[in-house]
Amino acid sequence: MLTLAGPASAALEVKHSRFVAQAAPVTSPDAALAFLAQVRDAAATHNCWAYRIGQGYRSSDDGEPAGTAGRPILAAIDGQRVDGVVVVVARWYGGIKLGAGGLVRAYGGCAAECLRLADKIERVETAVVRLRFGFGDTGAVHATLATVEVERLDERFDGDGVELAIRLRADRVGTLKAHLRDATRDRVRLLESPSDA
Repeated sequence: MLTLAGPASAALEVKHSRFVAQAAPVTSPDAALAFLAQVRDAAATHNCWAYRIGQGYRSSDDGEPAGTAGRPILAAIDGQRVDGVVVVVARWYGGIKLGAGGLVRAYGGCAAECLRLADKIERVETAVVRLRFGFGDTGAVHATLATVEVERLDERFDGDGVELAIRLRADRVGTLKAHLRDATRDRVRLLESPSDA
């Protein structure tokens, strides 16, 4: 699955109404709403939007007739086969009504053009793994982690040993488990949870 490499934008004019689409990669609904708050233009007549993050999605017509803005923007996201994306399309009314079909084409077309022009990258699914091990295995665990590309998130110590949280590509968790089992004689406990890509 693809996502955007960074923010993108495109503009369209239809019967004197101006449409500007702005898109960005996001990993959570909160990030999508934060982007909306950042790019929302108070001077625009409408700021319509949609996001898709995996199976989750949301859209808003922001005062346009129901189904004429948010859903066409979401359809553009799905049509471009991107994920982890938010698109905001601002409209400045030009004095000529476009009708429901015209709005659907304008909002969806502007969003699709923005996404079509955007640089895309492969969206890599990651997992957060919590490792629990005794102090005696600390060296072996750290040496093993050095052979796999991981991001260290948190490390805590208590009377029983160490708990270490890391993030890595989801498709590499099995390899990590095997390496840790071999390096510590299966003394490391792993707890895995899905993460943002």
